[in-house]
Amino acid sequence: MFSIIALIAAVPILLAAAAAIKLTSRGPVLFRQERVGLNGTTFQVLKLRTMVQDAEKNTGPVLSSGRDDERVTPVGRILRATRIDEIPQFVNVLLGHMSVVGPRPERPCFVEEYRKRIPYYDLRHRVRPGITGLAQVNGYYLTCVYVKLKYDLMYLRNISLWLDLKILLKTAIVVLRSKGS
Repeated sequence: MFSIIALIAAVPILLAAAAAIKLTSRGPVLFRQERVGLNGTTFQVLKLRTMVQDAEKNTGPVLSSGRDDERVTPVGRILRATRIDEIPQFVNVLLGHMSVVGPRPERPCFVEEYRKRIPYYDLRHRVRPGITGLAQVNGYYLTCVYVKLKYDLMYLRNISLWLDLKILLKTAIVVLRSKGS
């Protein structure tokens, strides 16, 4: 229900963002990418496109793009800073691929690598991935996998409605300040 309300409320923002994306760069408005979810199953995550089309054509998969990544469009920088690019993931929540709160979903190529070298990494797949999570609200959106995993495991050990509500409140604060995670 929350996802439906969030999507309806976000329609004007999504329309403005879609127009800005189309007016300033070539390519589709939506970006789809395979991610690993609950119990290791894969799904297509939806986001507003924030990078140039075919951004990984010359580089192959890149773990995460920092603030100075020249593949990110000017509109994309704004969408990322305000987290507006994540709004389409409420569709993933409605489809049962994701939850609003949980560990962020990762790409299969990176999950495969992390499974080999990081003990307990797969524990994070015991819950649905989230649009926001404990690592993100603590400023660890673009940081090393070990730090994010620490927060993901902390979330799993303490999972509760109360913790989810705290994370949602912190997410709102981060988004309103347009910084941090």
